[in-house]
Amino acid sequence: MTDSPAPRIGRLATVSIVVRDYDEAVAWYRDRLGFRLVEDLDLGGGKRWVVMAPAGEDGAQILLARASGERQEARIGDQTGGRVGFFLETDDFERDHARMVALGVTFHEEPRLEAYGTVAVFADLYGNLFDLIQPRRD
Repeated sequence: MTDSPAPRIGRLATVSIVVRDYDEAVAWYRDRLGFRLVEDLDLGGGKRWVVMAPAGEDGAQILLARASGERQEARIGDQTGGRVGFFLETDDFERDHARMVALGVTFHEEPRLEAYGTVAVFADLYGNLFDLIQPRRD
């Protein structure tokens, strides 16, 4: 431990999700969740810097990182050991849940009311688990 003050990190900007294919992942997040493509840069050698974000959102973004090698390929769809790893907030749960179901998003449970809000777990195209959540507003 040091006597130095802790850094003052402003925000969590980006999280990465390991994907099998850039284009299929971009299409899924765009067409099923309504995400927008923020950046798609060719880094050479088949590698790209692909960033997506919820439409109209200035918060955290997702870097779609294509798996490189057997170890990363084995983690596709299970980056968090079977736990929910990502949380998408909505201001109208019923509206967005219905839209997502209509667009073919696979929910693993019926919506439920928790102390913190209305929530349901769904999976992306690879099986990574997300919560769709409408926080409780008191």
